[in-house]
Amino acid sequence: MTGLVQLSIDDGVAIITLHRPEVRNAINDEMRAELISIIEQVGNDNAVRAVVLTGSGQSFCSGGDVGGMKERLAVPAGDVAFNGWRRQQRTHKGVAALHGLGKPTIAAVNGAAAGLGCDMALACDFIVASEEAVFMMSFIKRGLVSDGGGMYFLPRRVGLSRAKELIFTGRSVAPTEALDIGLADRVSPAATLVSDAAAWGRELGRGSSAAIALSKAILDRTFETAEEQVFALGREAQAICYTTAQHHDSVAAFLDKSKRRER
Repeated sequence: MTGLVQLSIDDGVAIITLHRPEVRNAINDEMRAELISIIEQVGNDNAVRAVVLTGSGQSFCSGGDVGGMKERLAVPAGDVAFNGWRRQQRTHKGVAALHGLGKPTIAAVNGAAAGLGCDMALACDFIVASEEAVFMMSFIKRGLVSDGGGMYFLPRRVGLSRAKELIFTGRSVAPTEALDIGLADRVSPAATLVSDAAAWGRELGRGSSAAIALSKAILDRTFETAEEQVFALGREAQAICYTTAQHHDSVAAFLDKSKRRER
């Protein structure tokens, strides 16, 4: 790895930092591959209870690397579409890995989150915005559509008509408005943004890891899944939870506490 994505783990919370500050953390193919690898690493680490995604320098992520876009357009015309399709597969692999991570994920948006950067923030379970954050669905300004899951995630946060307005205009959204419309969940001072997000992550990840992962997997599908299917998924998840050490230990502790109270 070349350090384009940095990882630190503190008290059960993994801090993943996008690290190309000289280009406002724009995502190129190399950074994307590193991000996927690190997401898979923390996903398999039982000591990690929650994940915070942030950016180095003054920006969260300015989106896709425009320099890479120029190179892509320079290839023979007959290769542009297929090359783009393959690149989109890699992009979607990264977004799906982040969104599907079986642990609470928080985007700590420290500056501009534009285009794919905004999509990646939306792929997290929660968004904490710095007072200096700016959100922009800026694809329209490059003659493009949201390609990092924003057309799926954004309407679920802000509603369909507002999502259309933000995508059609590509306008900037400041932290106060982001909080008001549900685009962000909390606003923190810039100086304590990451530590605030990490503290929330510890709170969110304190419970049974199995119950959290299973609940998240079901909740993320509820808008497009029929009621009975959600019930069925819940039954299956509960059956798994019945077998976990965390469930057995918590029941035993509760019964022991009740017994001591009766004495």
